[in-house]
Amino acid sequence: MKKYLIVALFSALATNAFSQSTFDTRRKLEVNGSAEAEVTPDIIYVGISLKEYFKDNSNKKKTDIEDHERQLLNAVTNAGVPKENFTVNNISGYATWQKKKSPDFLISKQYRIKLTDLNKFNQIMEALDQKAVQYTNIESYDYSKIESLKKELKIKALQAAKDKATYLAKAVDDEVGDALEIQEINNEYYPQPMYRANTMLKTQMESADASSPEIDFKKIKLNYQMRVVFQLK
Repeated sequence: MKKYLIVALFSALATNAFSQSTFDTRRKLEVNGSAEAEVTPDIIYVGISLKEYFKDNSNKKKTDIEDHERQLLNAVTNAGVPKENFTVNNISGYATWQKKKSPDFLISKQYRIKLTDLNKFNQIMEALDQKAVQYTNIESYDYSKIESLKKELKIKALQAAKDKATYLAKAVDDEVGDALEIQEINNEYYPQPMYRANTMLKTQMESADASSPEIDFKKIKLNYQMRVVFQLK
């Protein structure tokens, strides 16, 4: 019996000693650091919708969507935009079926163009049959160096956290040691595109001197926060 009591007591003491040895007694300081940036988008995705229309008042002769698409593709190529930056967004299966059923049915088709220069957009628009343009708009935009900018902001946020920890520790006669824990708090913000769509391009159809659709968009804003736990020496 005494043998079993001694073993049980030894096990309890060992467990207690192990618990005390694994308890983290290091002095710590937790701070947050942040960094932000605002950049002008240099990649813009433009949406264009083309439609068939009747050439005469009797609604007997109409244009063909394939001809309008070919004209658009030629305009994109002549503007120096790579073909891979030109994609078909949507064409309704119902429209295709309806056209076969009724030859007078007018089809519309949507396209997406990736641009890095808005002047090319004006050049493309000038080369199109304006009566075939149903609408244009800005679908979205991006920044070509966004990934490198994110890395830069994360580093700056970490540096800001260390600077903050350093002067706080110094205020109480302490020194900052190694970073024990780093947690990324991502609060980046991408604004939605703001545009004024010219749905029928009436001004361009009525006047050859009319300007292209006016485009107005905001800058891309990014904000990064890092939570860092430092050991105090």
